[in-house]
Formats: sequence, C-alpha cells, structure tokens
Amino acid sequence: MMIMNMWITIIIMYIMGNMIFVSKHKHLLIVLLSLEFIVLSIFFFLTMIFSYIDYDMYMLMVFLVFSVCEGALGLSILVCMIRTHGNDYFQSFNLL
Repeated sequence: MMIMNMWITIIIMYIMGNMIFVSKHKHLLIVLLSLEFIVLSIFFFLTMIFSYIDYDMYMLMVFLVFSVCEGALGLSILVCMIRTHGNDYFQSFNLL
C-alpha cells in the first residue's frame, strides 16, 4: 500500500509540474522551477524503478549531473536576460 502511495505521489508531482510549465509562461524563473520540479519527479521515478529491479544506481548519478547542468544553463540564461532587459518577463523582449 505504501509503494502505491509513492507511485501516486510521483505521478501527481509530474502532472503538477507539467501544468505549471504550461500555464505560467510569463516569467522565466517560474518556468525553470517547474522544469526542475519535473526533473525531480523523474528522478524519484527512476529511483523507484531501479530499486525495484535491483539495477545499478550509476545511471542516476549521470541523470543528476545532466539535470544540474540543465539548471545551471537555465540560471545563466535568466541572469543574462535580467541584465539586458531588467526583468524576466517573456513579453518584454522580441526573440527576432
């Protein structure tokens, strides 16, 4: 029963992260936080799967390295955007 609750929690985390990603698209910081929340739910999902099948956890370390790199790139884009435009609104600048 407890494992079923953990699966439901992971699924709800993933769905809520996707809903925030789709609905809150005005600020870059909220989009980046929702992407990190999605990555965290995928990490929990992979942890559950790998522990269930007795797989080596080395792949989780590689996944965490890539997710940290993704977060660092997102923060660098956020800092560059705030320095050039003064805020993190997507509507304040033109991509063309």
